[in-house]
Amino acid sequence: MTFTPEPPFTHGQPAKAASATAVLYCNLGTPDAPTAAALRPYLAQFLSDHRVIEIPKAVWWFILHGIILRVRPKKSAAKYASIWTAEGSPLKVWTAAQAAALDTTLAARGHQVAVRYAMRYGNPSIASQLDALKAEGATRILVLPAYPQYSGTSTASVFDAVYSWAAKVRRIPELRFVNNYHDHPGYIAALAARVRAHWAAHGRADKLVMSFHGVPERTLHLGDPYHCECHKTGRLLAEQLGLTKEQYVVTFQSRFGKAKWLEPYTEPTLVALAQSGTHSVDVMCPGFTGDCLETLEEISMEAREAFIHAGGKSFSYIACLNNSPEWLEALGDIAGQHLSGWPTQAAPDAQALAASRAAALALGARQ
Repeated sequence: MTFTPEPPFTHGQPAKAASATAVLYCNLGTPDAPTAAALRPYLAQFLSDHRVIEIPKAVWWFILHGIILRVRPKKSAAKYASIWTAEGSPLKVWTAAQAAALDTTLAARGHQVAVRYAMRYGNPSIASQLDALKAEGATRILVLPAYPQYSGTSTASVFDAVYSWAAKVRRIPELRFVNNYHDHPGYIAALAARVRAHWAAHGRADKLVMSFHGVPERTLHLGDPYHCECHKTGRLLAEQLGLTKEQYVVTFQSRFGKAKWLEPYTEPTLVALAQSGTHSVDVMCPGFTGDCLETLEEISMEAREAFIHAGGKSFSYIACLNNSPEWLEALGDIAGQHLSGWPTQAAPDAQALAASRAAALALGARQ
């Protein structure tokens, strides 16, 4: 096996202790453009991941390449086009903004840390960003997924990409991984602040629906903690908001294929609520830290239409955390907690140390 060439190195060059630490903020991914041509390679990479589709590869290859990639890219492209912005994909825009804010937050707290963002599928890839960090001298890298709740289908897949990159590297940096932060106080407080701000501006609906991304139900029985972590997030958020069990519901969206997924399903739940006399709903997606196709199109457009068509009167979508100040502070707290023990603080120079020592001696003499 041939390993990736190492960055240029001069023996005896001084190590930069603080600046050698980095954070890689990872999200799911997005196509480069809202077109069928751009969707085809993106979906091929996404749906070829054994963490996402646990079907024997030989069987799945024919389904994926013979059916799905012939039909789905055009349909998905139309959906992406409906939410695409002048700056590009909302998911990429928010991920980049959050990474930049995390860089600023950590610097303000005295950490000398390089922060980059990467996508599990699409660009910029995890491997390319790890290469860039290593070329810049990073010897310690914290991998921070943008997924608050752990799932083998998402979080573990990010870790797989890091391990695959490391398997081709001769000198592997120290690596740390953040598994989850579904119950982190700052994350819960940021969600609560988002809801309260929405209520203050638009009023409060009859029921709060918390919609999380779905996964096949079999993953729960096989030991994946995702279902439980979603419900814990929902319970903690409801407690922060002072809601009773009757005032909110946790649901799961984005089903794929014919297998049974985690229930209750979001859209059928909204239809049932409308038909049973619930006139207004507030819908939020706590598992997504930034708005994307699944929130802006699937929930704010498709689910809204289903609720109104079933007899509902008012559907209000609560935006994701995006660039809310409470979330950006919480993200800094989460990263700071996992950076603990690594030398990220700049060491004082000799002149500063001498001045500090002289001041301490002068104070001691006066006393």
